[in-house]
Amino acid sequence: MNLLTSDWIPVFRQNGAEEIVSPAAIGELDNPILEINAPRADFQGALYQLLIGLLQTTFAPEDHSGWRARYQTPPSPDELTKAFQPFREAFELSASGPAFLQDFNLPAGETKPISALLIDSPGAKTVKDNLDLFIKRDDSMQLCSACAATALFTLQTNAPAGGVGHRVGLRGGGPLTTLIQPRSPESSLWQKLWLNVLNSEELDTPAQALDPNVFPWLAETRRSDKTGGITTPNDVYRLQAYWGMPRRIRLEKNEVSGICSICRAEVDEVFRTFRMQNYGVNYDGPWLHPLTPYRHDPKQKELPLSLKGQPGGFSYRHWLGLVFADGDNGDKAAEIVTAHVQRQRFLPGEQGHARLWCFGYDLDNMKARCWYDSTMPLFALSPQHWKKISTFISRDMLKPASDAVSLLRKYLKQAWLGTGGDKSADFTFIDKDFWPSTEPIFYEVVQSLMENVEEEEIWTSDQAKRWHGALASYVMATFDRWALSGPPEDLDMKRVIDARQALQKLFLGSKAMKALRERFVVQAAMTNDAGAEESSDGR
Repeated sequence: MNLLTSDWIPVFRQNGAEEIVSPAAIGELDNPILEINAPRADFQGALYQLLIGLLQTTFAPEDHSGWRARYQTPPSPDELTKAFQPFREAFELSASGPAFLQDFNLPAGETKPISALLIDSPGAKTVKDNLDLFIKRDDSMQLCSACAATALFTLQTNAPAGGVGHRVGLRGGGPLTTLIQPRSPESSLWQKLWLNVLNSEELDTPAQALDPNVFPWLAETRRSDKTGGITTPNDVYRLQAYWGMPRRIRLEKNEVSGICSICRAEVDEVFRTFRMQNYGVNYDGPWLHPLTPYRHDPKQKELPLSLKGQPGGFSYRHWLGLVFADGDNGDKAAEIVTAHVQRQRFLPGEQGHARLWCFGYDLDNMKARCWYDSTMPLFALSPQHWKKISTFISRDMLKPASDAVSLLRKYLKQAWLGTGGDKSADFTFIDKDFWPSTEPIFYEVVQSLMENVEEEEIWTSDQAKRWHGALASYVMATFDRWALSGPPEDLDMKRVIDARQALQKLFLGSKAMKALRERFVVQAAMTNDAGAEESSDGR
């Protein structure tokens, strides 16, 4: 199968029809494709990244005006087919020579079941210790060419730690990916992909199509054993960020028919095994993937670290660092998000307002704990305006929210267990409830900040009062609900009351909450004084 010419990507069209298409079909105007229809959530994210990388490599616009023209008028299948033609050799899935994302020459290697390509499959030690309790081992799995290609790309781009010499992905194991998505769910797949393509001024494109410095599988692997070394951005083209190949893998096709274990398609040939060898490409140095946010610590000389999936997923506590920059911890939005802010003036009407799609694995070394997937609003603001409001969001909204959940956790534990209770008791359920419950009001207040961004007074008393009230109401109501949730005979009411009083005093008296309260109290006093003066003048 050739990934550029074969029909292998599952999609939904505008009329609701489900089809399997080639990449060249993504710009069709007649009954356009609206969405990818992958059989797994991680495959959905992987196919988006594969198609974005393909467009970035083969069809990048020259400048902003060229980008805008293509956003409004997608290329025809013939145009894309012509653009893909010089790259066809790099996208053969099964070949005696170069094969997509597979080691150029791997005569030996350990044979693995095809299920080992899936990041959430149990590892060898888990199977050996008989600990595959929730996701079972499946040595009988077989994959069609489409699912094998997607699983291979998913592993190479997210590769977690894999044992001695089995390298992590170019962005580190389990990176967070953030993609720009149009606000309207009826937008075409083309628009969803094109919003994440940089122009040639923003990301250089090499003149030679089949270049091993872009597609590392076109030549002998840059091994990282004793005779090899690391691979930095100075050693290859930046475009290799889209096509990183840390694992040395070679698929082995079985020329027998069967039903794919993932998509359930009946096919003539299946993949049941692959060969793998260690000491593949060891990506090191200041790599910055355009689709991933990074943490930059100005106090240390260390390299930037890609943000990863974390227990509890993504919420508005991460929002500022994902859409702009969070000065408190050094988080900085992905390059594509920064580019979107710059190019908003080239987008018609409301298209400048978008959503941010965040997804990625939460990994504990080789173990996949969870796949997280969420969307957040992305407002159309200039960098200057972002800087103007980010202080208010960080200081007056996120800081008191962080204090709220921390104190609530502490004093609920005290109400239940006392001051000398089990310190290892898990109270993270408080965090899992707090952030989603307070998220709607957070974005409502942020929206009002955006509307006031041209005004001299951005952060008003009404906004401060709303946020203060929302946090105070949630904290005390949630404490009461949980602290009194046990059987009456087991409750220590004195302990509960003492904990509640301490929570109320410390939370409402915290520096962040006092600053919020002072803002709307002082503003109210000024308003009353002005009203009294006006009334006196009237008399």
